[in-house]
Amino acid sequence: MKEKTQKNLYTAFVGEAKAYFRLLAYAAKAREEDIAQIDLLFRAIAEAERVHATRSLNLVQELVVQDTDTNLEKSFQREKTVSENVYPDFIQDAEAEGETAAAIFFGHARDAESFHAKLYERAIMNVIKEKVESYHVCQVCGYVAERKAPAKCPVCGAPQEQFKSVEA
Repeated sequence: MKEKTQKNLYTAFVGEAKAYFRLLAYAAKAREEDIAQIDLLFRAIAEAERVHATRSLNLVQELVVQDTDTNLEKSFQREKTVSENVYPDFIQDAEAEGETAAAIFFGHARDAESFHAKLYERAIMNVIKEKVESYHVCQVCGYVAERKAPAKCPVCGAPQEQFKSVEA
C-alpha cells in the first residue's frame, strides 16, 4: 500500500474509533436525561463508526490481524511500551502542570497496562494451561482479573461491584 493512503487509513481509523467512544458517551448522557430516541440514535451511529474503524483497520497493512501467536507478541510489546515508556512521561507532565486527576488516571492506566502485559506474556509462554472461563475488568481503571473479580481492585482500590465480567 502506498504511504499516503496507508497514513490516511490510519488517520481514518483513529478518527472513527474516537467517534465510536464519543458517541457512546453522548448516548449515555441522553439515557441519563431519559431521551430514549436520541440515546438510540447515538448508539446506532456509534455502531456505524465502529464498522468504519474496523474496515480501515483491516486495510492498514501494519495493523492487519495476523496469526494468534503474532497478535499476542505484538499486544505484549505494545502494553509493555505503553506502561514503561508512555504513561510515565504522561504522569510526569500532568504532575508538573498540577493536574492531579490526570496524573492519577495515567498512573492507574500504567499499572493496569502492566498487568495486561503480564497476561499476554503468560499466554505467549503457554502458562495459561487450564481453561479460563471468564475475565473481570475493573470499570474504574481497566485492571483485568482472571476467573474471579477481587474484593478490591489492586490498582485503584475499586470494590468488586465495579468489575464487569467477560465470559466465554
